[in-house]
Amino acid sequence: MDVFAELESAAGQALLAQLREHDPADELAVATRLRRTYDAGLVSAALAQARLRQRAVAKFGAEDAYRMYFTPNGVEQSTRASVAAHRAARFKELGVRRLADLCGGIGGDAIALARAGIQVLAVDRDAPTCAAARANAAALGLADLIEVRCADVTEVDTAGYDAVFVDPARRTGRGRTFDPEAYSPPLSRALTAARTVPVAAVKVAPGIPHEAVPEDAEAEWVADGGDVKEAALWFGTAPGRVRATLLPSGAALTGRGLPDPEVRPVGRFLYEPDGAVIRAHLVAEAAEEIGGGLIDETIAYLTADELRPTPYATAYAIDEVLPFGLKRLKALLREREVGTLTVKKRGSAVEPEEVRRRVKPRGPNAATVFLTRVAGAPAMMLGRPAGEGDTQTYRTYQT
Repeated sequence: MDVFAELESAAGQALLAQLREHDPADELAVATRLRRTYDAGLVSAALAQARLRQRAVAKFGAEDAYRMYFTPNGVEQSTRASVAAHRAARFKELGVRRLADLCGGIGGDAIALARAGIQVLAVDRDAPTCAAARANAAALGLADLIEVRCADVTEVDTAGYDAVFVDPARRTGRGRTFDPEAYSPPLSRALTAARTVPVAAVKVAPGIPHEAVPEDAEAEWVADGGDVKEAALWFGTAPGRVRATLLPSGAALTGRGLPDPEVRPVGRFLYEPDGAVIRAHLVAEAAEEIGGGLIDETIAYLTADELRPTPYATAYAIDEVLPFGLKRLKALLREREVGTLTVKKRGSAVEPEEVRRRVKPRGPNAATVFLTRVAGAPAMMLGRPAGEGDTQTYRTYQT
């Protein structure tokens, strides 16, 4: 806790400013030089914080990350700023003015909530983490909106708050846990806290089974830049609703209870649904958007004859559909002078690194190969990201 106070001092701020662009590879020389002017303990603390800030840029952006304070666990476990901002906007739209942020960590979610104009009580039981959260609230000019309390979240009275957000720790001494009752606090306790206020959200692992979602909850999966970041159970919104939200666009696909899409022959275009769409079991809704179907009943690739813009899937123009065979693929790539090869797989045991090693792509052109199953048979599809000019037909090689 004293470390953050020292870093907030004039000397600490001067050190951190000097270390903003430093190269960790030169750390020994930098430390030796700085210790001629500054206290050795302060130099060590500033170097450690500089390393954490550099890592935090990916989550918080440079403008915030280089003003904030972190713990090692705080960098790893905090919510990405874009996801926190999305959640804060939802709370604001729901009329929330006062919120209890349980398991608040270094304050990533509290910052987004406060910036949305919500008064936040941020609770965590780890003293250094609470110190970092207080320092962050002050550094970002949000201390008037964020109260940090160091306490066991199970002992916090949330009466008088419009909403609760709970982000249980999903790591134990042995690493990440997939047992919701091994969360800290256990998921059952988090859900109890959520049901005591008008609106609530509980963060859970993206891999949560759909059968584990409570009937009175809305389940939302959130992806940012194509990567699934989290799932959240919402209370006080739309019980039973399933939703996939894609950032940064904010596009949201909602379940309508559609039956599984039909399996059909591979068309001119292949669509790869966003991971959040797949996790939310909304592939059927994405298929309806593009007027397409599945290439295989067990594979989450969609196909269609038309190119229809959609935020929920990435479209590829397919030039070849072949039975699986690396020798055949190698010959085709040599014929097309493909040197930059992107390998995607779904339903195939072959690893992308092994494919590249064996086919040895060379040449000036680029292509994407999909290793998958088509109508139950191992297959390869060769293509590229779709563009407006993709109207020519593709070739299909029958087994």
